[in-house]
Amino acid sequence: MNRIYLASPFFSDAQNERIAQVKAALDQNPTVSSVFEPAKHPYEAAEFGSLEWQKACFMLDTSQIIKADAVVAIIDYKLEESDNEADSGTAFEIGYAYGNNIPVIVVQFDPNKEINLMIRQAMTAYFDVNKDGLNALSNYDFNELMPSFNAERPVI
Repeated sequence: MNRIYLASPFFSDAQNERIAQVKAALDQNPTVSSVFEPAKHPYEAAEFGSLEWQKACFMLDTSQIIKADAVVAIIDYKLEESDNEADSGTAFEIGYAYGNNIPVIVVQFDPNKEINLMIRQAMTAYFDVNKDGLNALSNYDFNELMPSFNAERPVI
């Protein structure tokens, strides 16, 4: 059974809805034992945004990435806007996981948006939500971690 770190921005209702959809798919996956969601573990012993708060959030999140068997990253930051780059925090989490030899599974709700080459090269698998991606994610074998790219267009 595998521990998953779910990387994604969580600053809007739409972003939180995407997280809920991906989390539901992961909860159905028989090869997943747990999912860590950073937003569900806020540091409340210091004022939001203070240096202590920042350090505590950073340390918690990076330690959870190291403990994870895989990182699942939702890369749609501003899906509702024209610029849909990955959130900078999510991009960092992807790079940190890759740099620590932790597989990265990318989930995208808008496959018409290009993926930055650094993220493309770091990912083990890619799931296009519009092409049965959530169903495929709920059946993905996190024990084997085979490359999977279910996009119409090549992800290069």
